[in-house]
Amino acid sequence: MRLTRTEHAFVDHNYPATTAELVADYGDSEITLPNGTETVGEILGRLGDDTYENSEAVSQALLTGVSHKAIGRRFYSDRDQYSPGEHGPEQVSF
Repeated sequence: MRLTRTEHAFVDHNYPATTAELVADYGDSEITLPNGTETVGEILGRLGDDTYENSEAVSQALLTGVSHKAIGRRFYSDRDQYSPGEHGPEQVSF
């Protein structure tokens, strides 16, 4: 996921800025994710009230606050669970 166009919008904003200020100014901006879209307002709203010191802090908050729409196969792992002892799962070769 890249926020390049959205990230540039935050660079010119006056900091520090609160969540409410950012949502008021950019809340309707959509971010395209692999499995749909979310708005800046949805993402920042999910993270709660905060004060951001610069545009990088906003970008990091957006990257960490996206929903499951930002991941590929949900609940998928290509690794077996760790099993202590000798009775773990057998290796599978593809």
